[in-house]
Amino acid sequence: MSVGSIDAHVAEQWDDVLASLRSEIGEAAFQSWLKPMTVREVSDGQVRVSVPTRFMKDWVVAHYADRLGELWSAVNTAIKDVEVFVQADYGQDDGKKAASEALAHNDTKTDTQEGAAMPILSAAPTGTPRVATARPVANATNDTSLDISAPLDLRYTFENFVVGKPNEFAHAAAKRIAESPTAQFNPLFLYGGVGLGKTHLMHAIAWHIREQDPTRTVIYMSAEKFMYRFIRALREQNTVDFKEQFRNVDVLMIDDVQFISGKDSTQEEFFHTFNALVDQGRQIVISADKSPSDLEGMEERLKSRLNCGLVADIHATTYELRLGILQTKAERMGVEVPSKVMEFLAHKITSNVRELEGALNRVSAHSSLVGRDITLETAQDVLHDLIRAHDRRVTIEEIQKKVAAHFNIRTSDMHSARRARSVARPRQVAMYLAKQLTSRSLPEIGRKFGGRDHTTVMHAVKKVEELRERDATFAEDVELLRRMLEG
Repeated sequence: MSVGSIDAHVAEQWDDVLASLRSEIGEAAFQSWLKPMTVREVSDGQVRVSVPTRFMKDWVVAHYADRLGELWSAVNTAIKDVEVFVQADYGQDDGKKAASEALAHNDTKTDTQEGAAMPILSAAPTGTPRVATARPVANATNDTSLDISAPLDLRYTFENFVVGKPNEFAHAAAKRIAESPTAQFNPLFLYGGVGLGKTHLMHAIAWHIREQDPTRTVIYMSAEKFMYRFIRALREQNTVDFKEQFRNVDVLMIDDVQFISGKDSTQEEFFHTFNALVDQGRQIVISADKSPSDLEGMEERLKSRLNCGLVADIHATTYELRLGILQTKAERMGVEVPSKVMEFLAHKITSNVRELEGALNRVSAHSSLVGRDITLETAQDVLHDLIRAHDRRVTIEEIQKKVAAHFNIRTSDMHSARRARSVARPRQVAMYLAKQLTSRSLPEIGRKFGGRDHTTVMHAVKKVEELRERDATFAEDVELLRRMLEG
């Protein structure tokens, strides 16, 4: 049966198949892999289903095609097989002319062109089939662009991103871009240390846009991959196609842009691509490990361009954020983890989120494989190598020296009885950092500050936390000192 003659009975079968598989694989996998599928035709016991990209085809064939066939056979015994293919391959003979026309008129599509497209069955967000209007087969520019985009991690969505003070600004900016049909903050420049969430936010933007508006073309790739493709285009004398691929997208996201530092030719091409997309009102999102101004080996004009949008810093995680991340991940994994173990991990694994999640994975896997409950003792045993690497070696004396130098007071003032604000405030900061960065008890810390009582240390910690909430400049000072001491 051709696609044009698909009736309501077949639509109901498609609905049943989708609903069954959706319940088996879960909502996230359904949205990522099955929602973009399109039934093209049903003929001689075979269902032909298209997907937008080659990567998606390979995944669906490997993981879901057989089950799709089984489920459809269960509701219609005449169905023997489900074939999955890339949308651009549909109707190749008739499609070549359409492809060239669509490429020629890509920027000036009309409602008439859209209306002339073939009616198809596609999976709606609710899993209910609908007759929809397909993009012309030869929106091949979009399909090609999707093919050069790096695969997206199914875990990296906004729903799975734990928001805290260190990342709330970057998260809000990313959400605004994902939800807006027009360019916002062009470019959005995300920067921060390894494993703090830059890549997660970029994947989340791409997933959200593809889910909300599949007609928009999104390319996500590393700067290294961009450079590789540019060099290959130069070698093959095919730079025209390269330019077309990157300058006809709606959203371009380049991860780890610091890798093109010192690469003059690549920077030149990236600069022109950047300008072309901004001039067309297309959105650009970029990430790096440093702010644009601090990128060494980057041309000044490119630094200026990167600074002209919104620059969002993702700070190092706080204890509260690390604890929230662990709790969220444990819930997703369906693992019962005692609160003491959670608190222990949040205190000990401070470098980045990846190592934090990896630690939880190790503890959970050990419990499952060995058949023992998760306890503080087993966690310490399983993670002994990781904990040893993260053990804080900073001393209270080092903290006192660093804080005194930062606030331009004498180190001896840390032990003195002076109560002038210019001395008392730095002393409180030093006590706070001693509590955060060492394993010393409150009485021990107090003794290192001129024999003060542990309640004085508690008051200092509370005071610093309150000031960090109210005074952004003060919070930056404390954060800077913490980074200097941990580094």
